[in-house]
Amino acid sequence: MKLKFSYLFLLFTQINIALFSQTQKTIVETIDQFNNAIKNAIPGNTIILKNGIWKDVQLNVNGIGTKEAPITITAEKEGEVIITGNSKLTISGKYMVVSGLWFKDGVPIDKEVISFKKDSKTFAYNCRLTNCTISNYNPTDKSIETHWVDMWGKNNRVDHNNFTGKTNEGTTLVVWLKGEEHIENNHLIDHNFFGERPELGVNGGETIRIGTSENSMKSSKSTVEYNIFKHCNGEIEIISNKSCDNIYRNNLFLESEGTLTLRHGNRALVENNVFVGNNNPRVGGIRIIGEDHTVQNNLLIGISGDDYRAPIVVMNGVQNSPLNRYFQVKNATIQNNTLINCNAVQFGAGKDNEKTLAPINSVFANNLITNTNSGKIYNANDVISGITFTSNFVDADVEIDGNYFTKVIVDWEMLGSLPMPSENNNLLKSAIKIATSPVVDITNSARTYFVAGAFNLGNKLIPEAINAIAGPTWKPLIEEPTLVKKAQTLVVDPGVETLSKALKKANSGDVLLLNPGIYLVDKSMKINGNISIIGKNEGNGVEIKANENLEKPISYFFRVTQGASFTMKNIMLNGDAKEVVKYAVVSPDENESEIYNLSIDNCQLVNFTNKNGGSVFKAYIGTMADTINIKNTLISDAYRGLNLSYEKDPLGKYNAKNLIVHNTVFKNIDEFAINYYKSGSTVDGGNLRVTNCVFSKVYNQEKGYAIKNKNIDNVSIVNSVFEGSYQVKNFVNLSGTSNSISNCLIYDNGSIKTSNNAIMENIAFKNPKWEDKKLFIPSDKSPLLKENNGIANIGLQLKQ
Repeated sequence: MKLKFSYLFLLFTQINIALFSQTQKTIVETIDQFNNAIKNAIPGNTIILKNGIWKDVQLNVNGIGTKEAPITITAEKEGEVIITGNSKLTISGKYMVVSGLWFKDGVPIDKEVISFKKDSKTFAYNCRLTNCTISNYNPTDKSIETHWVDMWGKNNRVDHNNFTGKTNEGTTLVVWLKGEEHIENNHLIDHNFFGERPELGVNGGETIRIGTSENSMKSSKSTVEYNIFKHCNGEIEIISNKSCDNIYRNNLFLESEGTLTLRHGNRALVENNVFVGNNNPRVGGIRIIGEDHTVQNNLLIGISGDDYRAPIVVMNGVQNSPLNRYFQVKNATIQNNTLINCNAVQFGAGKDNEKTLAPINSVFANNLITNTNSGKIYNANDVISGITFTSNFVDADVEIDGNYFTKVIVDWEMLGSLPMPSENNNLLKSAIKIATSPVVDITNSARTYFVAGAFNLGNKLIPEAINAIAGPTWKPLIEEPTLVKKAQTLVVDPGVETLSKALKKANSGDVLLLNPGIYLVDKSMKINGNISIIGKNEGNGVEIKANENLEKPISYFFRVTQGASFTMKNIMLNGDAKEVVKYAVVSPDENESEIYNLSIDNCQLVNFTNKNGGSVFKAYIGTMADTINIKNTLISDAYRGLNLSYEKDPLGKYNAKNLIVHNTVFKNIDEFAINYYKSGSTVDGGNLRVTNCVFSKVYNQEKGYAIKNKNIDNVSIVNSVFEGSYQVKNFVNLSGTSNSISNCLIYDNGSIKTSNNAIMENIAFKNPKWEDKKLFIPSDKSPLLKENNGIANIGLQLKQ
């Protein structure tokens, strides 16, 4: 009896100890207290971080919990434990949970902010990061690469978090497959909100990457579902699939300027996702590369991207492709997707001398496409005989090929703001079911009878991707941190990519001071913020040109992004290369309408002779500069000069409020020197001022012109020279009292056309008598000097 009592007492004691351990909560206020608590934690323990600022801390969450009793690290109150400074979190062991923390406005030094490993041998298994936020957690140098979350090990989950405001190089969330411990990892990434990530300007700005090129043929079996991606614009790949057997489903992509890209690896499933572009021309959908992928039951609305950013992109492949290039698309199934008011689907995208393998053994079946804009349905960039087209329906006022698509008129009804095919669409029921056709629609409802598109007819359910509740249960108020940074002068030495690297490190207000020499460029550069690039010597000596060994030629040297101000001084930009650079400087991309500014002073812009639409400067459609100011500059040996002529809207759009050109030479230009165009006269605007300039051998054809200024309200051409374009009939056409040309010299050149009381006065038709024809310096006897012509001093002060 005594033994039995002792046994029962012992059993009762063990049960109480177990119950106590499962409910034990420890509040910690310092990192030392935390380290002690985590060291002694047992299954079921909860460690609570005290509310407040935790700065420059290393939180190593390592332990062994169980499925029934995990070890939990959480905030005293969700969102009120602020992790900042150079802080880092590691999660390792088994069944560890981290919840409720806010990594806010930090300045990390390590490669990752949160990592599912302690070291190279200690990883996480069945662990979870949930209900947390990382916002604006970036190094001061945006060229430093960091990741916000690195997933290692197996069976881990990242869910209900908010990731917003990553601005530096490096993917936001990475799944790693380096090592056998991480293959077939079955990670789950779900119900997260991925917020704004501005364009990085270089590769490495993905929001999610699963795998790497090197490990892309390994199976990951990760699932990405019920997440929201809003304004994730870091680069063209919002999600970069670089491994096998992954699932992407029920995600919502809102105006994110890129695509869900199946970049490497095979057998991905992409289903039930919703893409909303709102006609932003940089927003894309799904890009397909590799083998055995299935893309089905997706809804794409207003996806206006083109080329690699099209709504659906089926790429061409590379013969015997290495792991880091483009594998041929094989055995792809693209079915039951609905595209509403989207741009054209691209087949064989990227075809060139390298990407020669068109898609094969693939199916494009039972898709429903509707357009109200009469836009093209698809582009075949290569042969499409390797794709079987079955029961694809088009509701649009556009010509189609009956071998690939069937024209229908769909009866649509609105479900909230979503168009849905109604029950009255019997033609859609003629869709032919194939072996792999989905048995449910995008809302996960059974297909009672089979139809084309993502939805059952008469559907009354919102897609799960739209209804998903993503992000933490608490709502972080994320504000961009106000950083007061003193402008710096960064001295740059010549060499390969030295300028690009310096530009990545530059912050708004900085000056890049270039030592004399040749700067070789491998890729185009983007100007963000207020940036000045200045050659150290006024006499130039700084030359920027494309590297001759480039596999892919660069299109332009500099792009001024929207909202930016770019000053370039004492620089030579040389477009001469194996394949001539198309532009020296370009505006923001199409329809990026935020005001920018450009100033070019004492520069030489030479050898931009690309005849495939090239020019020294190009303003893209839908962009607007406040002021473009070019002075003391030589623009020579080019196909075109300044091109601001792409606006076609009849409502009077144009690309710059003010275009000012002073003391500048345009020499040997095949076509126009200036084309400044407003698409109609219904809106006032546009100011062109040309002073003390030389136009020598510009557009020397009968219908050529030096300056085209159609519908520009205010035009003033003063103290300038037009010579050597003897075949031109009228080198400028001025109309209206606010257009004028005065104190100018014309020699061996066309004439001036005026109308509607435009002003033309003090025009001299004489030989300019240059002392230096190369630098256009007038001699003492030149009629450009006032004492020799009785008009005015038209002499130039060009610095060369």
